[in-house]
Amino acid sequence: MAGVAFNRNNPLVLRMSLLILALFAPIASAWSAATELRSMRTWTAPDNTRLVFDLSASAEYKLFRLSAPDRIVIDFKDTRMRTGITATTDGVVRGVRHAMRDRDLRVVLEVRGGMQLKHFMLSPNDEYGYRLVVDLIDGAATDKPVSAPTSPARTAKRSADEIVGVSKRPLVIAIDAGHGGEDPGARGATGLHEKDVVLAIARELEKLVAQDTGMKPVMIRDGDYFVTLRKRTLKARQHKADLFISIHADAYRDRSVRGGSLFVLSPHGATNEAARWLAERANASDLVGGVRLEDKDDVLASVLLDLSQDATLEASHVVADSILRQMGPIGKLHSTSVQQAGFVVLKSPDIPSVLVETAFISNPEDEAKLRNPRHQKVIAQAIYSGVREYFTRFPPAGTVYAVRRAHTIAQGDTLAQIAQQYRVSVERLRVANKLQNNSALRVGQVLQIPEG
Repeated sequence: MAGVAFNRNNPLVLRMSLLILALFAPIASAWSAATELRSMRTWTAPDNTRLVFDLSASAEYKLFRLSAPDRIVIDFKDTRMRTGITATTDGVVRGVRHAMRDRDLRVVLEVRGGMQLKHFMLSPNDEYGYRLVVDLIDGAATDKPVSAPTSPARTAKRSADEIVGVSKRPLVIAIDAGHGGEDPGARGATGLHEKDVVLAIARELEKLVAQDTGMKPVMIRDGDYFVTLRKRTLKARQHKADLFISIHADAYRDRSVRGGSLFVLSPHGATNEAARWLAERANASDLVGGVRLEDKDDVLASVLLDLSQDATLEASHVVADSILRQMGPIGKLHSTSVQQAGFVVLKSPDIPSVLVETAFISNPEDEAKLRNPRHQKVIAQAIYSGVREYFTRFPPAGTVYAVRRAHTIAQGDTLAQIAQQYRVSVERLRVANKLQNNSALRVGQVLQIPEG
């Protein structure tokens, strides 16, 4: 039989074309509606590895483990993989492979044995779309104290104990660079991420603290990885920190807002509109898998939750005020007084804690300064100077700072005033400096301040 010549005006050809389209349109439509796996990212921390699967839409999935060798299998329902995706591997994730199974996508991860597993789906936020998060946690690390990370700053010099003797301990300063890894924090107009700039400032502060023979730094985060909120404060406690400093560079909806701020917790509300806005965002955050993940201001809430007791809150206020005075000369301050925000108090406090908002990364001028390594060092120096000033005045008993305090007499100083300032008795002050009365004081004289 002779073939039918193609002619779009031929009624027979037109009917056949419409029939083919009608038959295959549902299939094409269904496939085009399938979820797409767009990328696979790996974030490696000292005691865990986070795998993030970026998806075009929320997807049903099943996850299970196989042994000999250890594997994690993830079946994504009605999902296809974008062409050209690569996945990084490390000591925990040793290999990644995938295959289509009908209309489902199977991803197989070859992993190191003995890892605990947690997984959950996240909804889109300002930075990312839908994500499946798989956390591989070192089982051994959950049962042992967190060891202090090694850094060139600490290995380049003898420890404070070696210098001053084991009878007097160094002050332990926990330095927390906010956000990290999957949680980038705020972002400036030119793309500068909060997590990157605050880590750079934290490392500069670590160097300064390590050079002080009376102090010892503990870095809560020393790389681009996510640390859960509970682990941040837990690590500080494990190291018996004397002070917890969290460093941030936040954003605000009004890009004209700029300058640095110091925060401590108030259970009774915020001191300004910007603080109220931050608190509302943090308190409204959903808990995903027991950890706040979605709100870029989440760490602000958790870092400050340990400040409810009066004694710790008072100490936090004093050290925050000391740091704020040091930050004043280096640039514009958003507020000239220590700020308070109404965050939910979740646990009893045991470490004086402050949160340093170095600047607003959402402001173009502030972002440009934050990007400059020289300005990062200036900020770190201001924070360190404030901390040193505070512990010179109020050193914990048994620390190096407690035995080397000194006060230079200024015009109008009296023994009673000096004793009150350093929280020691007038009698101890007289005995330590072999003084009889106020008349023995002279301007410029240096008094040794004994332990209280």
